[in-house]
Amino acid sequence: MAEPKPSIQQLVETLDLEPHVEGGYFKQTFKADAQPLINTPKGTRVTMTSIYYLLSADSPIGHFHRNTSDIMHYFHAGDPITYYLIHPDGTLQTKVLGPDVLAGHEYQFVVKGGVWKASSISPQGQNGYGLIGEAVAPGFEYTDMELANRQVLREKFPQHASLITRLTREH
Repeated sequence: MAEPKPSIQQLVETLDLEPHVEGGYFKQTFKADAQPLINTPKGTRVTMTSIYYLLSADSPIGHFHRNTSDIMHYFHAGDPITYYLIHPDGTLQTKVLGPDVLAGHEYQFVVKGGVWKASSISPQGQNGYGLIGEAVAPGFEYTDMELANRQVLREKFPQHASLITRLTREH
């Protein structure tokens, strides 16, 4: 007999998730504050931080943003999440983080710092959510993240204008 799947509300409550500025829900689960700090161009940082990140049918988009640090993404549960990565040279890469490696899903992948990233799940997915973990090194600070300005990003990458329009918030 299959284990019952948690609902979105159960996950939000049990994992103590809160709305994230880029869309979805999150909770920081680890901060390497017992380790020596790392000097970066933006200041000192812990060596690593980690979060849960949840996209759901009611919040299915992680809007385009970029981070200074590298981020390793890990699939945990639910529906596959599609990632859209725009590299500094304008190359678009699409990856799917999900449970079915035979269908081309990945269980984990890294997004290097400086790459524009957006993510989405289908609101009609079987589970209604996708839950992942992210490990960020050097550790995450909000000052190291930039939410995309739709107009600026479309001007920089006009070949991806329709995708950028769909996966950004208007400023």
